[in-house]
Amino acid sequence: MTTAILLTHGTGGDVNPFVAIGRELRRQGHDVVLLTHAPYAAAARDAGLRFEPIDTGESHERHELRTPQLLQARGPAALGDFYRQGGLIDQIRREVDLLRKFHRPGETVLVGRHTSALSTLIAAESTGAPCAWVALSPTQIRTTKAALVNVRNGLGGELDGIRAAAGLAPMAHWAGWFELPDLIVGAWPRWFDEAGERSPARVRLTGFIRSDADVPDVADLPAFAPGAPRPILVTGGTGRMHDRFYALAVEAAARLDRPTLVVAPDRAMLPGPLPPGAHWVPRLPFPAAFPRAGVVLHHGGIGTAATALAAGAPQVVLADGSDRPDNAARLAAHGLARWADAADCTPERLAALLEAALADTGHATRYAEVRDPSAEPAERVAAALVAGLAGTVVTGTRAARMRLAALTPAQRAQLLARRANGAA
Repeated sequence: MTTAILLTHGTGGDVNPFVAIGRELRRQGHDVVLLTHAPYAAAARDAGLRFEPIDTGESHERHELRTPQLLQARGPAALGDFYRQGGLIDQIRREVDLLRKFHRPGETVLVGRHTSALSTLIAAESTGAPCAWVALSPTQIRTTKAALVNVRNGLGGELDGIRAAAGLAPMAHWAGWFELPDLIVGAWPRWFDEAGERSPARVRLTGFIRSDADVPDVADLPAFAPGAPRPILVTGGTGRMHDRFYALAVEAAARLDRPTLVVAPDRAMLPGPLPPGAHWVPRLPFPAAFPRAGVVLHHGGIGTAATALAAGAPQVVLADGSDRPDNAARLAAHGLARWADAADCTPERLAALLEAALADTGHATRYAEVRDPSAEPAERVAAALVAGLAGTVVTGTRAARMRLAALTPAQRAQLLARRANGAA
């Protein structure tokens, strides 16, 4: 039996895929520990996972309110300030301690969210356990080098202190540190990958990892009453990082003769009062609600997009920062979404996109052309990849990979030339 220790940060779109992977690992008979934010304890336990919080509910809420600062951070100094002011250095230290606490020699695999799970790398080095990173969108792969520079120059001193407490020397090969994971999982399908900058061959694509378990029905909600026009369903996901999103979405939807259902965790995120025909709910089971919507207007989170695709719901993406514009562009390349950037969109333009989506009858056909109906569920593929790492000996492979990653382009060319001449 493998012990898989899963670590992730963020909102529901970042946590739910890890819960889904953990649930599948448990179904296969493995022991699973989920380390993440305190508010997700119930979701973990409902999935049969052991749970350990990396923070408190209060500190997580404070961090959520500061998230816009992280998205606006430019450069290593801003990143370092964000981590230090938010107590995140201490959180990384706690994560390393927890990973080492639950580690069982020869049986453990460490699994972290790509780029943010720095503690997973430190714990993997100090314990010798194999480790994997799960990237939740292609942007996390594409920005790896920039993220490493920010981490090295913004947090290097603090991370070396945490490494020392774990019995490790100061980092000698920063340029190769993000190459340490023995497995990198990309939680999206190949057709999505091919619609933009392609991921490196090393990334193992699984398809969209769906987190649906049993969800309640929504037929009793007035917005979904039989015979009523299918509503415009607006959601910015589970985060609180949006600036113009809800104001734009509500104003654009009000221009159309449709009921509007706005899903947001906090009413204060919406403009008030809402126009006639618009209603707010704090949460909704999307797998049940999306098939009953006329169109889903969302922020561009990959989990929300995947749920809309599976539901056959037309979607309009008002892409709001981070990886969302890239996600939206990949969907649009296959005719699976219309989109605009929240930074420069107008209510008139957004209303026109909604109107076009409501009139579009070819969405399901276009999705059928790209999806593979015979593909295994993505969480099952990811769980098998993770479980397959158990018991592997990876120290030498890691060291070689990090040395190679630290080479300059000229040094790499020289090494290839030596190999071609039989000298290496």
